[in-house]
Amino acid sequence: MLRLGTDRSRFFRSTLTSALAGLLVLGASASALASGWAIHSGHSRGGFAVKHMRGSTVHGTFGKYTGTINLDDTDITKSKAHLEIDATSITTGNDKRDEHLKSPDFFDVAHYPKLVFDSTRVEKAGADGLSVSGNLTIRNVTKPVVLAVTGLSGEVKDPWGGTRRGATAQAKINRKDFGLGWNKALETGGVVVGDEVTIELEVELTKRAPAPPAPKK
Repeated sequence: MLRLGTDRSRFFRSTLTSALAGLLVLGASASALASGWAIHSGHSRGGFAVKHMRGSTVHGTFGKYTGTINLDDTDITKSKAHLEIDATSITTGNDKRDEHLKSPDFFDVAHYPKLVFDSTRVEKAGADGLSVSGNLTIRNVTKPVVLAVTGLSGEVKDPWGGTRRGATAQAKINRKDFGLGWNKALETGGVVVGDEVTIELEVELTKRAPAPPAPKK
């Protein structure tokens, strides 16, 4: 009886050890699938579109921006995104208009040089889309916005040994919510600048090297 008890004890210890080892392996695999990515500004575009005088649409871009995205491929809803845009880099193809947009009438870049977006929730939308909710800050005013993300590609190896992915995103905001309230009335009715602004992002992501392990104490 004593030998049977010892055998059972050894059996349970062996089983427990194997189970713990399996959990550690699974945990390590899941952790490996959560990866960090950076926006490659040289192959990306961040811009906007807004109606002008009720007819044409003015398109603008921001030439300088940075962003980091943590993608969790085991559960995409746990992913996070952070984006910073240099407001001084705005361009619409018209120098006079660009200077006006940088002035206190609009972005007031002397006092508020950055636009910042931080995600708060990621949800699946349709077969291959994502709905990314977050907080957008313009002119020190923070409001919730929702980015509709489509076309998130799989990983692609580039010729230089790196790994890349791509995606597009779009959101609509009311510029007056952020203090960009300048306008002028038209004699025929309506105003010079529309209130609704469409934010458009086309990004290429580059995989970031994993952080080195913390030194042992």
